[in-house]
Amino acid sequence: MTTTLPDAAVTTGHVQAPRRRVRARPEAVLALIAAGAVAVIGMWWANTPGVAGPDDWLTNAGRVTGLLAGYAIAVLLALMARVPALERGVGSDRLARWHSTGGRYVVGLAVAHTLLTIWGYALTDRTDVVSETVTLNLTYPDVLKATVALLLLVGVGVVSARRIRPKLRYETWFHLHFYTYLAAWLAFGHQLATGAEFAVAPLARTSWYVLYLGVAALIVWYRFLTPLRLAVRHRLRVSRVVPETPGVVSVYVTGRRLDRLRAEPGQFFRWRFLTRDLWWSPNPYSLSAPPGTGELRITVKDLGDQSRSLTRLRPGTRVVAEGPYGALTVRARRARKVLLVAGGVGITPLRALFESAPAAPGDLTLLYRARSTDDLVFRGELEEIAAARGATLHYCVGARTAVGDPFTPAALTGLVADLPGHEVYVCGPAEMTRAVITALRAAGVPHRRIHHESFEF
Repeated sequence: MTTTLPDAAVTTGHVQAPRRRVRARPEAVLALIAAGAVAVIGMWWANTPGVAGPDDWLTNAGRVTGLLAGYAIAVLLALMARVPALERGVGSDRLARWHSTGGRYVVGLAVAHTLLTIWGYALTDRTDVVSETVTLNLTYPDVLKATVALLLLVGVGVVSARRIRPKLRYETWFHLHFYTYLAAWLAFGHQLATGAEFAVAPLARTSWYVLYLGVAALIVWYRFLTPLRLAVRHRLRVSRVVPETPGVVSVYVTGRRLDRLRAEPGQFFRWRFLTRDLWWSPNPYSLSAPPGTGELRITVKDLGDQSRSLTRLRPGTRVVAEGPYGALTVRARRARKVLLVAGGVGITPLRALFESAPAAPGDLTLLYRARSTDDLVFRGELEEIAAARGATLHYCVGARTAVGDPFTPAALTGLVADLPGHEVYVCGPAEMTRAVITALRAAGVPHRRIHHESFEF
């Protein structure tokens, strides 16, 4: 373990606190989603006077799973609509995890709805399931559209599976997810056309319209119109591209009235560089320095075609940025002392926090894990910040076979005095992040004082 200690302590620079913004609480969001699910089941209950016989049980089970699938897909789209209050309060990585988990439920519910309904109708009509499937698709309104929606949902679920997702380029995975919008639209028409609840209950029908149209409005506003509005207002352009270490570059972006973006250290934007190769795909990159009034900086590692293309950006290239997003900020900080734990290119948001997080000399520590000294991004900057702020900077460099596990409870406790009394921010590869969080919890750091964010969406 290589350690760099400051030569002298100086006072912490003043960082102006951003204006307060609305932040949704994760617990409140989950409670609202659960309440909606209960209301959906109540809607079925109110419109079902009784259930008798195997065919009726199967058909009604199909109705319930279909209603829940229709509700859940609207919720999933709302979670990823990039609503600022959700992004700031819940965090993009947590929203992505909820979306991923919920997606599996949606696919399961949609498949169950299809199979249960076909089976129940087949018993009622005294026919086999194959014949009933053909009859439903060819004679019932919008059922064929629903079948296409189901196939699209299953397809998106397959490409998002843990074993398949890492094999796809981010851009491919990102654009395949747009088929979810088509699936939602096709399923919406099917629900209103054949759903018994909507045929007999005008209030239920109106509520369903409000749900879907409301989610559609959020998506159009925040995912499409807001980025265009910001592009016109701020006129972002690349000013220069600077190599940091082998395979890592920093991209500096200038624009007008950047202070009105109200970005905070630790946050990220989704960047769309308007070149022939890059304009069609936004990618999330953190600010690697505190946002200034005239310039923003991101730092990118060569992890594929898109990130590699950034090294060839020319000054003057126009940029569209969506954001700021992310909850890896000091706003929710509770403790006086701060510990930052970075791995690899995860140093980017923590480097911004290392410079800007309010802390007295001796109360700020950064642990930086890298495979080799060549992989230490911002080494000179970090050491200058440590010296200027009276902060402590630790490097752990080398292969795991050589240095062992640097993130055990004993190792962290030995490096950081009064570890449970720290507010901790973690950013790095998913495996490292999980190991660090587990060790921190075992060492007595309260869960509410551990903040982390991942971009493995």
